Amino acid sequence: MNSISVGIIGAAGYTGGELLRILIHHPQAEIVFANSRSQAGKPVYETHTDLLGDTGLVFTSGLPFEEADVIFLCSGHGQSRKFLEENRVPETVKIIDLSTDYRNETGGFVYGLPELNRERIREARKVANPGCFATTVQLALLPLAHAGLLGEVHVSAITGSTGAGQALSATTHFSWRNNNVSVYKAFTHQHLAEIRQSLSQLQDGFSEDINFLPYRGNFPRGIMANVYLDFEGSLEDAQHLFETYYAEHPFTHISHRPIDVKQVVNSNKCILELQKHGKKLLITSVTDNLLKGASGQAVQNMNLMFGRDETTGLHLKTISF
Repeated sequence: MNSISVGIIGAAGYTGGELLRILIHHPQAEIVFANSRSQAGKPVYETHTDLLGDTGLVFTSGLPFEEADVIFLCSGHGQSRKFLEENRVPETVKIIDLSTDYRNETGGFVYGLPELNRERIREARKVANPGCFATTVQLALLPLAHAGLLGEVHVSAITGSTGAGQALSATTHFSWRNNNVSVYKAFTHQHLAEIRQSLSQLQDGFSEDINFLPYRGNFPRGIMANVYLDFEGSLEDAQHLFETYYAEHPFTHISHRPIDVKQVVNSNKCILELQKHGKKLLITSVTDNLLKGASGQAVQNMNLMFGRDETTGLHLKTISF
């Protein structure tokens, strides 16, 4: 089986770096170029220092599309649309976009949440990778939407600082973020649109409120979302519903014990824990925002698009301690 030739646009950022780390060791992929205007001509390991000794790749400002089977767009939000308007990507090259630009499925893109759209992803040429909060919250709700059991939803979720990207701002600076927690974009976060789009795909006519409170955490990576809503059945009913829905999805797991973020950091996993409190069902969902919430899921989508086992190159070890 031929290797998948990969080009990465915006390879110097967090998601680009995680893609490089995964794909360098992917047994069925070869990185043919790593594009970065700011770092062109420099070895990749000078920016992504964890890759020292793993690769001799050098960043390029060029765009040799003809060498690639697939390109990943890892630039900032709003930049992917601009990039595709300014650069003609051959029809033979597949595209996986990690920005928000095409998650509403415009421009021929398929929304790339495998637990929702696996078969559509297999046939797609262009895939819009989901957001990190969106992935974490959706995986807590898809089985309920599939069963038509969603009502009003409440979400409280916290994310690590890498979710904001590499660019320095007042709320990503170490002196401010360390030993600190804050709410931002309460009830208005940009990922709400894609969450609602997916839930409506499974539960026709879903129009209930999704009350979302996102928090900035004082740790580098990982997301924990606590999602709760009314549920008439028992805890055992809910666990059966979730275990049945995710039985054929290799990265989403149901825990019967309390969970924490370190169980998923550095992995492509989502772990869910369910609790019943009176009439409320509480679903706790944890992911790594840079992997299942970004680059790991992007590689999972690549595997599906090229007919490979979706777990290929993604058997990653969590940090545990």
